[in-house]
Amino acid sequence: MEATVSKINKQSNFIPMAIVATLFFILGFATWLNGSLMPYLKQVLQLSPFQASLILFSFYIAVTFTAVPSAMIIRKVGYKNGMALGMATMMVAGLLFIPAAKTQVFVLFLFAQLVMGAGQTLLQTAVNPYVVRIGPEESAAARVSIMGILNKGAGVIAPIVFTALILSDFTGLVGKDLSQAEIDSMANSLIYPYLGMALFIGALAFAVTKMPLPELIDDEEQGAKGQLKEALSHPSLALGVVALFVYVAVEVIAGDTIGTFALSLGIEKYSVMTSYTMSCMVLGYIVGIVLIPRVISQQAALSVSAILGCVLTLAVVFSDTSSVLIATALGLEVQLPDTLLMIAVLGFANAIVWPAVWPLALSGLGKLTSVGSGLLVMGIAGGAFGPLFWGLASGGVDSAAAQQGAYIVMLPCYLFILFYAVKGHKMKSWK
Repeated sequence: MEATVSKINKQSNFIPMAIVATLFFILGFATWLNGSLMPYLKQVLQLSPFQASLILFSFYIAVTFTAVPSAMIIRKVGYKNGMALGMATMMVAGLLFIPAAKTQVFVLFLFAQLVMGAGQTLLQTAVNPYVVRIGPEESAAARVSIMGILNKGAGVIAPIVFTALILSDFTGLVGKDLSQAEIDSMANSLIYPYLGMALFIGALAFAVTKMPLPELIDDEEQGAKGQLKEALSHPSLALGVVALFVYVAVEVIAGDTIGTFALSLGIEKYSVMTSYTMSCMVLGYIVGIVLIPRVISQQAALSVSAILGCVLTLAVVFSDTSSVLIATALGLEVQLPDTLLMIAVLGFANAIVWPAVWPLALSGLGKLTSVGSGLLVMGIAGGAFGPLFWGLASGGVDSAAAQQGAYIVMLPCYLFILFYAVKGHKMKSWK
């Protein structure tokens, strides 16, 4: 969807960019909160690994069927109102956690996650064009990188906040059978934090409607169906969509299942583990900004990321969960197993993939660029299936060994990313 800004004073870009930056932080916070929520609900509701993976599935699957309706809504109400509606939907999702926690009905938690994912999709569809169009075109890449760091930086903070507000009162409960009173207490601890988050997002939604955000004007819509078919005739784009699908799958596995795996290993502070993965991802973003393209090309960086992902995946699957050599070498206060820390380092390997695939996939598309961008966004749906396959690969067995072996599902994903980096992005036809 092409968009142009009407009547923007270049001197007044700071306030709109600050607003957009805040929204990207909110998106990251709500997204990576799942890494703490998943193991917490697994413990409270006594879920199997597969059932726990549905918490992520219900969140990310919303992208699949709400992306197109979101674009239609924004076309009708405008970008600024679209942002407000997206946050209002997220507010409703936060409020739905209250009856879910009170009743401890798993389906209600899944529904709340589904609504949260739908709200996020609408907000993402509305806010992303601003990053490119709100300032000079020559500095757009820098703005995209900054927003990425804010998004992942929120992923560092969210698990820490979750642990401080919700998990801090529950110690010594990992690895033991919970009484009904303990289950009730843990479930009820979700109510006030999610109520507070809902009220904050609701207030921000109202504030956005009153803020000085310039409206974006869409270019005249073209034949979408014909363009879609033409765009998919480009192998570099079609394979790029698949590459992003498997990338988001491994990104979410590394970021959001690490806490569940830590719980199976008896780690008391399992809810904070996503912060480790996100910290490595932020580091990867910074390294990418410094090195690409000054030192290394996007294609080469993508190849290195895929190879590192393959190596780390095999190391995770076959490592000794009792070894703490890495934690000792780094001088960490908590002696975390090497296996967990290697999952966290996958965040570093993953950081380069998203910004590297986009330009390779869109190269040479010309007038089809906007359609291609819409297709690439659909790759986010991979976040729904990655954890699901991980849960299935564990065989439904709630054991550390089964969950550790399940990480092998990441290997074919990284191999496909490597194929795309070496050959797929160069393909000009299917013949």
